[in-house]
Amino acid sequence: MIMSEEHYLELCENPVQFENASSVNNVFFDEANKQVFAVRSGGATGVVVKGPDDKNSIAFRMDDKGEVKCIKFSFGNKILAVQRTPKSVDFINFMPDLPHTEYCQECKTKNASVLGFCWTSWNEIVFITDQGIEFYQVLTDKRCLKLLKSQSINVNWYMYCPETAVILLSTTVQGNVLQPFAFRSGTMSKMSKFEIELPVVPKPAKLSLSERDIAMATIYGQLYVMYLKHHSRSANSPGAEVVLYHLPREGPCKKTHVLKLNMTGKFALNVVDNLVVVHHQSSQTSIIFDIKLKNPDGALNIHQPVLPARSIHPYKIPLTGPAAVASQPPIRCELYSSTWSVFQPDIIISASEGYLWYLQVKLQPAVNLLQEKGKLMDFLLRRRDCKMVILSVCSQMLNGGEKGNLPVVATVFDKLNQVYKEYLEAEQSYTFAVESGPSRGSAAQKRPVRTQAVIDQSDMYTHVLSAFTERKDASHKFIIAVLMEYIRSLNQYQITVQHYLYELVIKTLVQHNLFYMLHQFLQYHVLSDSKPLACLLLSLESTYPPAHQLSLDMLKRLSTANDEIVEVLLSKQQVLGALRFIRSVGGHDNISARKFLDAARQTKDQMLFYTIFRFFEQRNQRLRGSPNFTPGEHCEEHISYFKQVFGEQAFMKPVTV
Repeated sequence: MIMSEEHYLELCENPVQFENASSVNNVFFDEANKQVFAVRSGGATGVVVKGPDDKNSIAFRMDDKGEVKCIKFSFGNKILAVQRTPKSVDFINFMPDLPHTEYCQECKTKNASVLGFCWTSWNEIVFITDQGIEFYQVLTDKRCLKLLKSQSINVNWYMYCPETAVILLSTTVQGNVLQPFAFRSGTMSKMSKFEIELPVVPKPAKLSLSERDIAMATIYGQLYVMYLKHHSRSANSPGAEVVLYHLPREGPCKKTHVLKLNMTGKFALNVVDNLVVVHHQSSQTSIIFDIKLKNPDGALNIHQPVLPARSIHPYKIPLTGPAAVASQPPIRCELYSSTWSVFQPDIIISASEGYLWYLQVKLQPAVNLLQEKGKLMDFLLRRRDCKMVILSVCSQMLNGGEKGNLPVVATVFDKLNQVYKEYLEAEQSYTFAVESGPSRGSAAQKRPVRTQAVIDQSDMYTHVLSAFTERKDASHKFIIAVLMEYIRSLNQYQITVQHYLYELVIKTLVQHNLFYMLHQFLQYHVLSDSKPLACLLLSLESTYPPAHQLSLDMLKRLSTANDEIVEVLLSKQQVLGALRFIRSVGGHDNISARKFLDAARQTKDQMLFYTIFRFFEQRNQRLRGSPNFTPGEHCEEHISYFKQVFGEQAFMKPVTV
């Protein structure tokens, strides 16, 4: 029995609802706009359009001029195209200030039949016929179309990828030679054609390539043609496989990945969060593949499923309408139904039930099903909503016992920090490019997107490490080893370690009275110098007296912390020490006389006060030609005290040169 927490695929909670197939004549889906068209004929043709981003559905009526074979809006719902005959496509403007009168365009090629059409922009459309393709621009104000380009080629069937505006045409008798065309702002480009390798069958039988076995999708930013290669009964093949052909804009198409399904039967393909999802109807399960989890050797990568086969999470359809009763429980949806239609990249439609779902990946079940932490981390880091799952994996990993765990912890930290470093470098590069200004011939650089895979030091500190150091059941050696392992990993990727991580190490060492180790860490600069760290050491003096000197040494090494060193020495009533230090770094001409005189008075050592007072009189003489203090120095109280203790005659006399 499969536990509910093991279902790593689910249908979205808020599906698009439309009139089901029993109440309308036809249901069409437009992959480009993700819209469902429910068409009802009879007198006039009524159309209801539902889209994922449309808060309200679009409803309109058209003249009934025959059965609708295909219907789609251009981008932004500006122009409607309707195919009713094999020869032509009708158009209706849906823009304000333009009449809704229909206009028609016949295909230019004689004796050709229109197989379908694809919008490539708000006013550009491609007709695919059995004899080639015709690329048009729609002139809405003139209510006509202008032919931009055409190409003659025998076509069996076609497929369109809206995300990349690439149309794939099946040619030749067996249909396995595919010719792609790319479209971009009024231009049509012929891409490299390629051949799909069909399974070998005994003669005289011949296989042909069916469009049911082909899908196009973008995976990790690259366009792939996915071929569902069925098991050949004659071959000793363990099952079907999905063969991926990488289709670049320029250059040849290459067979790059093979996904082993280890099953036979009816399959359907989706792509969700850069994962190839293969649905198997007879077993009512799905499996997922990640093409980035590949074998490093060989040009062709053969993949096994990342996780064991599991069914989509059970889904219940709430009852609506007059028959619905408040107490009536929702109906369980039939998963993997024969009435389901699967569209790229991540859409499942049940025309019989009137639902459009987005397929989603749940990451938490993957944590339980993928035991090897390194592979799990590789998998999670490439997923969209991964941050909190990764942080929970890190916490679980540290709670899972110490035996042999540290190398695993190190591997995980390195994987996280590699992604973190790549982001920091991209951010740095972007900042440099912005500050340098645009250079000739180079495209404007885009700011790097901070994905959820970027787990920074603040994330690790807040969600993982600070709680981990508080654990009572973990040994202090393991806690310190983990903290130092994270710091080692940051250093390895040349990421500046934030002071709060060092503070966590110091607090943990102090908590367990490991002062010897603390002294060594500081002596050998395992913990990098910083002002916050020096201040923390100062606060430890009552617990560990040598911390005072360690702090001073650190501040001296920083060389930018002179003011802090003076403050520290004065707070310890080491007034002469503070004065000697500030003279050694050449800052004695700018220091506040009042601050030092205040500190000297607090010691209640009259001779020390005399020495400090005399020093500032000499400084005044040297800088201003007079030993007297200026009103701006606010030393009146100390001048009175000096006079009271040592007498008027003790004041330094002005020296004239």
